[in-house]
Parts: sequence; structure tokens; C-alpha cells
Amino acid sequence: VADLWWIYSKPVPAYGRELCTLFVQCSCITAVIGGLFYNWMFASLEYSWHLSVSMAVSFSLLLLLTLLLVHPARCVFSMIMPTLGTKQGRKLLLSTCIMIAVVNITPNIMGNMKTILQVIRCICKSSSESLLNSTVLLQKASWEFGDAIQENINPIYKPMNGHFRFSLLQDSSSIYQKMHLAGEKISREFLSAEVLVKDSIRVANRLAAAFFTLYLCFESTCYLKNYLTNLRFDNFYITKQLERLAVDRGAAHLLVGSPKRLIRPTGLKLSWGEAVLCLVQAMLLTMALLLLLLLVAMEHFAFSVADVVVRRAAQFSAVPVTFSIKYSVQVGITRFIFKVLNLPSVEFLLGDFSRTYQHHLTFSSAQCSISPPRPPSPSVLLVLGLLFCILYGTVFLETFARRLCRKIAASFFPGQEEKRLLHLLRRLSRRH
Repeated sequence: VADLWWIYSKPVPAYGRELCTLFVQCSCITAVIGGLFYNWMFASLEYSWHLSVSMAVSFSLLLLLTLLLVHPARCVFSMIMPTLGTKQGRKLLLSTCIMIAVVNITPNIMGNMKTILQVIRCICKSSSESLLNSTVLLQKASWEFGDAIQENINPIYKPMNGHFRFSLLQDSSSIYQKMHLAGEKISREFLSAEVLVKDSIRVANRLAAAFFTLYLCFESTCYLKNYLTNLRFDNFYITKQLERLAVDRGAAHLLVGSPKRLIRPTGLKLSWGEAVLCLVQAMLLTMALLLLLLLVAMEHFAFSVADVVVRRAAQFSAVPVTFSIKYSVQVGITRFIFKVLNLPSVEFLLGDFSRTYQHHLTFSSAQCSISPPRPPSPSVLLVLGLLFCILYGTVFLETFARRLCRKIAASFFPGQEEKRLLHLLRRLSRRH
């Protein structure tokens, strides 16, 4: 492994065997990166299949030529891998989490809200149909009542027309059509809102992913540029090479007791600044996690409400409605005359009508098309949980990732590393 890395980090291969080894190494790297790049574009960023393939192939070929011909580019590319464990890599993973959450959770919330609206529409439609049917019953009762009035015993008291003028809406299809159009309009608005949200988040995530990827390369390039131009940049590590150099120059006592600002890159010790930075990044990541958990809670709440609404709507029973009509006609001789004559009043029963009509108001119907509630996907929650575990891991591994970047730069440019160590040793000597 050390020999392979030595060939990979050399500016120019010494002979043909090293060139072939370097070509195989670069080819394997570009094949793996190309496959990951295709999967990232197609599965995460949701680009089309042919565009993802063409972009992955073009990127792989360009990367292969760059790694073979440009030595600093190999160094920058090698530093990109540990840089994924830093702040920029977390931003890239966080944008992936947001995309997964929005693509999978938001449609679920919208679908459950649509189910609730379908239940409300079904209840309105069924209750209005039942109410219209009740008007038919009222018409029947009114006509029977009118017929009973017409059938009085004494024709003297028979009215000209005993039927009531009851206005009944015969064309109920217009109501059904209006309700159907209103339901379709609501469904279209929800669908357009869902598509708009998904498209907006998809475009924003693509832009963020492109920006973070370019910034990742830019940060690695800036690190290499500062490493090559600034001898004080990230130069506070007690490496084995520094210890050997101090022994050769008779300055080993300068490293005894390990000054507070100097740390060993192979140890687990964190400086005060590194520890504070880790805590700040963990707090910011926790805020993002809380926002994502709020979205997950909204999904569970929407599902629970939709499930309760659907189950309660299915349990709605018909409400019995009773129309009772009691009618009697009596004609009595004037009470004043009978009172003067001290005789009891006489009343003649001319007609009697007493009937009861039954009707049932229904609030749900089996003909209503209601989509079942969508439960939250446990696989999505599992993926988001794993990604956030990785994100929290990168918070505490960021320091070690930067140390690895420095080690990679030192292996690619050993001459510059020696200059940096001499500079650090001179600074220690002046302080001593």
C-alpha cells in the first residue's frame, strides 16, 4: 500500500511500470467515482437517465485525464475525500437529507390531506343527496294531506283546492355537477401545489448540490494553495518527521512537555479551539435535525388525522327523521247561542288525518372514491436516521479530517513539508 501511494503521489512516474500502475489506480478511482456520480444524479437529484449517464461518462473521462496529467489535481482530489468529513461535506449530506425528506414526506402529507378533503366531499355529497330525497317525501306527504282535505264529509265545507303548493327542485343533477366540479378543482389545486413544492425543492437542491460540490473542490484547492504559500498555515503538529529533525539539530528539548498549542496529529487530543468548533457545529446540526423532525411529526399527524377521519366516516350511521302530520276539522255551533239557551255546545267532526313518514339522512356512501391514508415510510426514516448519524460523526471527525488533509499534502510535496517543519522549529527556538 505504501508503494502504491508513493507512485500515486509522485509528480512524474520514473518508468513504464509506475506509469501503468498509476493508470490502473486512476482508472479504478474514476470508475468508482463515475458510478457514484451517476447514482447521485439519477437517484438523489432526479435527473433523467440519459443525462445522468452522459454526465457520468464525461466526468469520468475528464477526471481520468486530469488525475493522470496534473500532479496538484491528484493532491486536491485526494484531499476532497477527507474534506467530505468537514463542514462542506456536511452541507452536501444535509442537502441530500432535505431532498430525501421533501421528495418522500411532502407528497405523503399532501396525500393524507387530500384524503381528508375526499371524506369531507363525500359527506357533503351524500348528505345533500339524502336531503334532496327528503323533499320528495315532503311532496308526497303534502299531496296526501291535500287529498285528505278534499275528502271532507260535508261538501259545504269542501275547499276549492286542498293541495299545497310545494316547490320541489326536480333537476338535482346541477347540484351534483357543481359539487363534482368543486371537488375536482380542489384536487387540481392540491396536485398543482404538490408539484410546485416538489419542483421548487428539486431545483433548489440541485443548485445547492452543485454549489456545495464546487465549493468542496474550491476549499481543497485553497487548502493546498495556503499549504504551499504560507509556512504558518495549519502548522502546529508534532509529527515524527519534526521529532527526527529536532533530534538531528540538537533541539529535542523544545518538544519536551508538548507546548499547549502543539498537538500530535495521530492522537485523539483536541485543542480548545477545535473542541469549541465541534460543539458549535453540533448545535447547528441539531437545529437542522429539529426542523426535519418537525416535518416528520407533521407527516405522522396528517396520517393519524386522515386515518381517524376515514374510520369515523365509515362508522357514520343513518339518522332517522320522522314527519308526523295530525289534522282534524270540527265545526261547532256558536257557543254564545248555546250559552244563552243554557245548552251544551255541539261539535261536528268533518275530517281527520294522522300519518307518520319515515326517512333516513345518510352522511356516507359506498360509491364515494376515497383513497386510503398513506402511512409514513419506515425506510425513509431509517435512511434519514443513518445520514444524521453520519453527520454527527463528521462533526467530531472534522478535526481529524483536516489533519488527514495535511498529511496528504505533505506526502505529495515532501520538500514543502520540510520547509514548514524548519519554520516551526525556528519559531519554537525563538520562543524558548
